[in-house]
Amino acid sequence: MTLIIDCHGHYTTAPPQHDAWREMQKAAFKASEAAPPYPAISDDEIRETIETNQLRLLKERGADMTIFSPRASTMAPHIGDEAVATAWSRASNDLIARVVNLYPETFAGVCMLPQNPTADMAGSIAELERCVTDLGFIGCNLNPDPGGGRFDAPPLTDRFWYPFYEKMVELDVPAMIHVSGSCNPAMHATGAYYISADTIAFMQLIQGDLFSDFPTLRFIIPHGGGAVPYHWGRYRGLADMLKQPSLDGHLMNNVFFDTCVYHQPGVTLLAEVIETKNILFGSEMVGAVRGIDPQTGQYFDDTKRYVDALLISDEQRHAIFEGNARRVYPRLDARLKERGL
Repeated sequence: MTLIIDCHGHYTTAPPQHDAWREMQKAAFKASEAAPPYPAISDDEIRETIETNQLRLLKERGADMTIFSPRASTMAPHIGDEAVATAWSRASNDLIARVVNLYPETFAGVCMLPQNPTADMAGSIAELERCVTDLGFIGCNLNPDPGGGRFDAPPLTDRFWYPFYEKMVELDVPAMIHVSGSCNPAMHATGAYYISADTIAFMQLIQGDLFSDFPTLRFIIPHGGGAVPYHWGRYRGLADMLKQPSLDGHLMNNVFFDTCVYHQPGVTLLAEVIETKNILFGSEMVGAVRGIDPQTGQYFDDTKRYVDALLISDEQRHAIFEGNARRVYPRLDARLKERGL
């Protein structure tokens, strides 16, 4: 029996006290005042938000578990200074840990990072280590553009990031390359900024030679890889023009895409262009696209339906739903093996 592991879930339904505290924290920073204490949130309040949303939908749609992280659009490490980003990251990650502790068979934690644009990666390294070693998380969300739409951070192949990659390798955890909200009014967050950032990250990796230095480093590029699968010939051709090796050896032992592509033709294209070994099932449900598709009568983000409909072998479907996630997230694999799965 195949486990259905959703690699891309965010706590978009967090208790309102959590988001209210964030607004007070931002206001306090602007007024040069100390932020108020973080509010008390009961287990029952967390259960209410999860059981009426993510847990209910998982069961209805036939999935078994979700790799779960804080809401991406509110990570916003560019707001305030590093201390503000650190406090917000810790509060958000601690809330994820509480969800995982309440539902350990359904959720596995992934952390956000305090990547303030004025900071180096030391604080993010510390938070990653805390979340993995103390909270039992299995990975992280790495923001390639901490400035929130300015794109002024060094490319992902720059040595600025190397200390963080070294910690990822030491802990044997992957990163989902995921930006936050857009501070640029000309760039819609989920419709433009997210997809652009995914695509930019892949091109940065083509231009560099990161995986020669870190051969076991693993990245998940979400939202189906942005524009990459649709323009696969362009990127193969650019790699050739740049005198880089073929993409299958240069990147595709280390880079993976999810299935957060909200229509059948898109997921079909993904499966036809990208090797099965590089595709992880994901839905980002209760996320960017929550409505019902009038053409199908089904929710856009019920992505399991699209994978079920692919003309692929049972072995390929098993890899997309379970096998690849266990390979990319070895700490998840170990946890499942402990449960006899």
